[in-house]
Amino acid sequence: MEAVDADEVLFERRGHLGIVTLNRPRAVNALSAGMVKAMLQQLAAWADDDAVATILVRGAGDRGLCAGGDIVAIYKDMLHGGQETAEFWADEYRLNSLIARYPKPYVAFMDGLVLGGGVGISAHGSFRVVTERTRTGMPETTIGFVPDVGGTFLLSRSPGETGTHAALTGAHLSGADALFLGLADHFVPSENLPALAEALESSTAEAAVERFAQAAPDSALAGQREWIDAAYAYDDAEEIVRSLRSLGAEAVAAADTIDSKSPTSVKVTLESLRRVRGMSLEEALDQEYRVGLRCLAGPDFREGIRAQVVDKDRNPQWKPPTLADVHESDVEGYFASLGERELGLAALGADAT
Repeated sequence: MEAVDADEVLFERRGHLGIVTLNRPRAVNALSAGMVKAMLQQLAAWADDDAVATILVRGAGDRGLCAGGDIVAIYKDMLHGGQETAEFWADEYRLNSLIARYPKPYVAFMDGLVLGGGVGISAHGSFRVVTERTRTGMPETTIGFVPDVGGTFLLSRSPGETGTHAALTGAHLSGADALFLGLADHFVPSENLPALAEALESSTAEAAVERFAQAAPDSALAGQREWIDAAYAYDDAEEIVRSLRSLGAEAVAAADTIDSKSPTSVKVTLESLRRVRGMSLEEALDQEYRVGLRCLAGPDFREGIRAQVVDKDRNPQWKPPTLADVHESDVEGYFASLGERELGLAALGADAT
């Protein structure tokens, strides 16, 4: 997690528009620690700059806004204790909070892949634009981790239990699904994004987005809500899987997917979603930081990254290997206070309001 390359994130002003361009197209603009620090600094400066009325965040290349945090860098850091990752997350979560509280319109082009950390720099904004190419989601259980960057906060507020389904399965979601879940606000065809960006240079964000927004396609997830709400009503992951297996085709496929994920991650994710209800974003981020540092210290996060992106054998050996082997006391430990290592965003947020 070395310092940011000067070209990895670009900042420019056009008219009254401040533009952030994530510029690692070969890595689908995955976030590095340096990129996050640079965004924090620039967004703070633009917040106080009267010449900047609106912020636009977009990704370079044609593959997506952002595929998430740089998990290869995290894997390498875990081999040396994980301290740089802990610092990266602390800055990243501060950035998520800043975006949610930003005093000016913050427009995110959620085109192409928008996963994990990419959700964090977009879905907390005030104008979240998806397209027909959007593929978004929080796939952390696939790599032995838990939704973070405020993902538990967002998905706990989705209709019914659809957010629980998205979090436990790590499903990739369409732009229409993102709108249904509450992760986005507007649908704009991808071919119109350059014209929308140009309009933002001189128009208000509201007027520009309204000019280009169209009716979204139907959400497949919305059509599945009946069985999702029935199956995920439980606070016990094993009961959820049993319920899914009793409900037929699509539900059985969801059960198979959950059974392939890290059992520890599934149970800790479910508990995170239940605990986060009623929390502020900053309280949620503090909780995610606690959980994240416990994941850094456990075996599944490293094993999940190894299996998916290092060795790419897609055959993780989870420890413990089944949901039944993950005990309530194991899950509880992920939420215990970090003491002096607490992130403390909730206290800062209370002071700021």
